[in-house]
Amino acid sequence: MSTFSRRSIRYLGVALLVLLLAVLAGCTPEHSQSTFDTSGPVAESQLLLFYWIFWAALFVFVVVVGALLYIVIRYRRRPGSADPPQIHGHTRLEIGWTILPAVVLAVVAVPTVKTIFYNAQHFPNAMTVDVVAHQWWWEFHYVHPEDPDRKVVTANELHIPVGEVVNVTLDSKDVLHSFWIPKLAGKVDLVPNNLNTMWIQADELGEYRGQCAEFCGVAHANMRFRVIAESKPDFDAWLAGQARPASEPVDPLALEGRDLFVGRALCNSCHTLAGERRARGTKGPNLTHLASRRHIAAGLLENTQANLRRWLEDPDAVKPGNIMAEEALIYTEPARRLTEPEISALVSYLQTLK
Repeated sequence: MSTFSRRSIRYLGVALLVLLLAVLAGCTPEHSQSTFDTSGPVAESQLLLFYWIFWAALFVFVVVVGALLYIVIRYRRRPGSADPPQIHGHTRLEIGWTILPAVVLAVVAVPTVKTIFYNAQHFPNAMTVDVVAHQWWWEFHYVHPEDPDRKVVTANELHIPVGEVVNVTLDSKDVLHSFWIPKLAGKVDLVPNNLNTMWIQADELGEYRGQCAEFCGVAHANMRFRVIAESKPDFDAWLAGQARPASEPVDPLALEGRDLFVGRALCNSCHTLAGERRARGTKGPNLTHLASRRHIAAGLLENTQANLRRWLEDPDAVKPGNIMAEEALIYTEPARRLTEPEISALVSYLQTLK
């Protein structure tokens, strides 16, 4: 074998080893989106089903590859050997390799069907959250704590009480999306004009990452959200706060920002501020309590003053393809671009929306 061939084989072996290590690293339970570290009954049932299928597949692999290797070694051609006798069919073997896969499939079918029905449950007495997907952000609707005929609307952060079942309805305003919280539940598609349902439950306090799992356009990879699992009293307090109108600013700079929001910047044409009659837009996220959220830009940035400024200065640099950068006049028309003082005023106002 030439030196070049040996070197190529060595490089190929190293590349395969690196690929294997990368795959194994992606399966570590410590990863923030690992499906091997479940924190809820739905994800746990799906992980158990994965193990059933994995071990069944491994059994089939061992049997088939083992038989193949045995045949290759046992019946390999030897120097001077004559052609083997030619036969047609083997009834017992054919019956065996027909029945055995059927048995394996039947064994796997039992936990599969059980898991499907378990995940498809609806709990009439549980809280319901309506999830609406947009390109490229998430909208969440809760029943108003004081008026069941009204909704509390927020975006990109889904708050739920820990240890309680939450019914989820799924809808899309534009294209096909997929709702996925790896540690709480497997993905379910959001199809325009076709409501899907699921349920989730978080068994531990904390923050869980979610994202769209169906390619939906240029910003698909940046269509993220967070699930905040908190105690029941904390959740009730959060929901009551979200049900209130937007805060009224008192600082002069914040007041200037509010005038910009509903005036020259035309933010109100796409965003809603509850209690502000001039801000009823629905094309973008509801910003009534933006300052109470931990992240902005669909989970991409921490909600800090510096990041708010960064987002307002050049949203396309933060999240390529976002609608604000493509359609808002302050970004598409150079003559209408915001000045640094105006951005400071808007940031000051947005930080009052708690």
